[in-house]
Amino acid sequence: MRRLEIYESAINAFVLYDPETGLAMARASEARWQKGEPQGLLDGVPVALKDTLLTRGWPRLLGSRTIEPNQAWNEDAPVPGRLRANGAVFFGKTTTPEFGWKGVTDSPLSGVTRNPWNLERTPGGSSGGSAAAVLAGIGPLAVGTDAGGSIRIPAAFCSIVGHKPTFGRVAVYPPSAFGDVAHVGPMTRTVDDAALMLDAMKGPDSRDWHSLPDDEIAYRDHVRDGSMKGKRVALSLTLGYAEPAPAVRAAVERAAQTFAELGAVVEEADPFSESPMPIFQTLALGGFWALLRAQNPEAVALMDPGLVEMCRRGETVTQEQYVEAVAQRVALGQRLRLFFDRYDLLLSPTMPIPAAFADPRTDELPNPSNAWSWVTYTYVFNLTKNPSCSIPCGFTDGLPIGLMVTGPLYDDLGVLQACRAYEEAAGPVWPSPELSGCLDKIARPANAAVKAKIPASRSL
Repeated sequence: MRRLEIYESAINAFVLYDPETGLAMARASEARWQKGEPQGLLDGVPVALKDTLLTRGWPRLLGSRTIEPNQAWNEDAPVPGRLRANGAVFFGKTTTPEFGWKGVTDSPLSGVTRNPWNLERTPGGSSGGSAAAVLAGIGPLAVGTDAGGSIRIPAAFCSIVGHKPTFGRVAVYPPSAFGDVAHVGPMTRTVDDAALMLDAMKGPDSRDWHSLPDDEIAYRDHVRDGSMKGKRVALSLTLGYAEPAPAVRAAVERAAQTFAELGAVVEEADPFSESPMPIFQTLALGGFWALLRAQNPEAVALMDPGLVEMCRRGETVTQEQYVEAVAQRVALGQRLRLFFDRYDLLLSPTMPIPAAFADPRTDELPNPSNAWSWVTYTYVFNLTKNPSCSIPCGFTDGLPIGLMVTGPLYDDLGVLQACRAYEEAAGPVWPSPELSGCLDKIARPANAAVKAKIPASRSL
């Protein structure tokens, strides 16, 4: 919590900070450990929760000024409930764009969240606050949500591990406006921690009718068991439709070479032949339109204008277009399943660029205003529901590059084992666990602005 108080004024990663709750949970954990009776897998470990997650005792504001904070918040969503049962310590909620709608993190409620590597850059979105918190060392673990890349985009931009599980592996409630592309997953510094956290989060919940039965795999016990020897690995630098920046291409090619040195049989192969973006946008626009219809005119006036514009585009989607997009999605999923009949894993860039700028610009450089042009690779695996993880694989001009490792449906273990094998072989990608003093150079002094929880308004 001390690191939060030092660095928060620079990065703006939290929408709510509750040190009293954090200290109370930590003291309860300490007492359990002193009795020799630790509780679950994460007893005493701080976990940052994204503000899209319903959490008992705290408002769920979703980056929006349209939600009344002063109401009863008496229920945990499945993930906070499971983390609580495993002894995790909750101390705050991280920022998100309004209703998690885009690949950068800014909102009318909390302003702009910034990347600790470079404050002019975004940590990505929509789980940008969670990624920035992990990167800054504020907490070792954070929860993200991902309906089009919202775990993996920030993981790539911040040089952390972000795992989007197979759809249904981690239960979701309340249901997302974007339906069965929405996932919840771990965001951590290491693959070992992601595996441990997934163990604590996974499993069915009756409130989520999509949730899968527990696979009864202890990921933490098996994540180091996977050998890459003989694994059939496809390398796709474009996924068949989008060219990355030269530095990103080179970094991913080097990562593929590491897999080959580990004994994998690596060959270039593209899973797709054209961009699935029209499918994704048509289906997403239906969710956006439903989101807007649920608001009254007074609430719409408080919303992010960019979100409102996107929601209104949803009104133009016809029934025929929507039904056709559903059919095209089915064909896309079939194509990828056939692809994974030939390959065990798929390597690709997570993002085609290093971190975009955090503030809108008038030029063509990547920024919030042109995000649809650079969010090119992640969303397709939301459409197909496959497990997909972003791990660090290099830097360019002081900004991180992410490698995306994707596997067949339900093979979360295989994906995490591959990421762990690469992580060990490639060695540390960070200059140091403390970012070589990077934050000490860029953070502005805080900390009259850091206050205890104030549910009626922004807490920091």
